[in-house]
Amino acid sequence: MKEIYENAKKLMKDYCRVCKVCDGIACAGEVPGMGGLGTASSFKANVAALKEIRFNMRLIHDVTEPVTSVSILGKTLSMPVIAAPIGGVSFNMGGLVSEEDYIRSVIFGCRAKGIIGCTGDGVPDFIHETGLNVIKEAEGHGIPFIKPWADKELFEKLEKVGQSNAGIMGMDIDAAGLITLKKMGRPVTPKTVEKLVQIIKQAPVKFILKGVMTVDDAKLAVDAGADAIVVSNHGGRVLDDTPGAATVLPAISAAVKGKITILTDGGVRTGGDVLKLLALGADAVMIGRPFSVAAMGGLQNGVEFYIDKIRTELEQAMVLTGVASVDAVSGAILHNYK
Repeated sequence: MKEIYENAKKLMKDYCRVCKVCDGIACAGEVPGMGGLGTASSFKANVAALKEIRFNMRLIHDVTEPVTSVSILGKTLSMPVIAAPIGGVSFNMGGLVSEEDYIRSVIFGCRAKGIIGCTGDGVPDFIHETGLNVIKEAEGHGIPFIKPWADKELFEKLEKVGQSNAGIMGMDIDAAGLITLKKMGRPVTPKTVEKLVQIIKQAPVKFILKGVMTVDDAKLAVDAGADAIVVSNHGGRVLDDTPGAATVLPAISAAVKGKITILTDGGVRTGGDVLKLLALGADAVMIGRPFSVAAMGGLQNGVEFYIDKIRTELEQAMVLTGVASVDAVSGAILHNYK
C-alpha cells in the first residue's frame, strides 16, 4: 500500500496530496480536485464525527473468525463495503490515468474481492457511458449512479442503465448544485417527492437515493419508493457547514430501519470506521476517496490491496469488540453510545 500511495501522490499532484491522514485540511476549497467545498468544514466533520466515536473493547468471548458477508439489495457481498461513485478523473484527479482504466480498476477490483463498486456521472458524457460499458463487461456487477439532471437527460440515462445489465442503480441527489457541473453549463437540481416517485417508477432496476442527511428526507425517500438511501453530504463537496454523516445516522436509522436499506459514507478510512457505522445503524458502508487513491496509484491491484486492508481491519475490530457477524452489530460496542 505504501508503494501505491507514493505512486498516487505523483500522479495526482496538484489534485490530491495523498495525505497520511485524509481529513480535508490540506485540500480545503479545492473543488474541482479532491477537496471539500469552501472551508471544507463538511468534509472535516465527516472525519471528525467518526474519530470521536470510541469502541468498548471486549475480549472475554469466543469470537475468533467473525462473519463479514452480508446480503444487500439482492447482492451477496463478502463484507458490507461498497466503492462509492466518483468520476471525472481528468478534472478531479489529474487525468494521468484514463477514465476507462480508473473505472475498470474499481469495478473489476471490487468484483474480484467479492464486493461491488459504483460508477459516477458528469460532464463530459463519456464518464457515464464508460461506466455503463464497464459494468456491462463485468456482467452487471456494478452500480451506476446518475446526477439529478433535467428530465430529458435524466430519463435517457435511466433507459441506458437498463441496457447495462446492472441490477441496482442510484441517483446522487446530493450533487444538486454541484459547482463543477454548474461551471460546465449542465446544472443539476433538487427533486420533489412527486418527481422522485416518477423517476423510481421508471427506473429499470432497484433504486438508491444518495444524499439523505435528515430524518424528514429519509422518510420521504421511503414514501417515494426508493429501495435504499445513502446518508451522505457528498464528501463535503456541495455545501459547507453540514454535520458529519455519522452524526445524523443514528436518528435516521431509528426512523426508517427495516423500511429501507440504509447505506452511508463520509470520512471512512479504516475497517474500524466501517464497524462504527454499522453499529450506528447502517446496513453497509460506502467508501470514496481512499478507493480513488488506490485505483490511481495501483489500478486494479491497488483496489484489491486496499480491499484486503479494509477487510483485515474490519475483522480485527470485530474480534476485539466481540462481534460474531456483521448482521449482529449493535450500538453496545460503542463507548457511551445511547
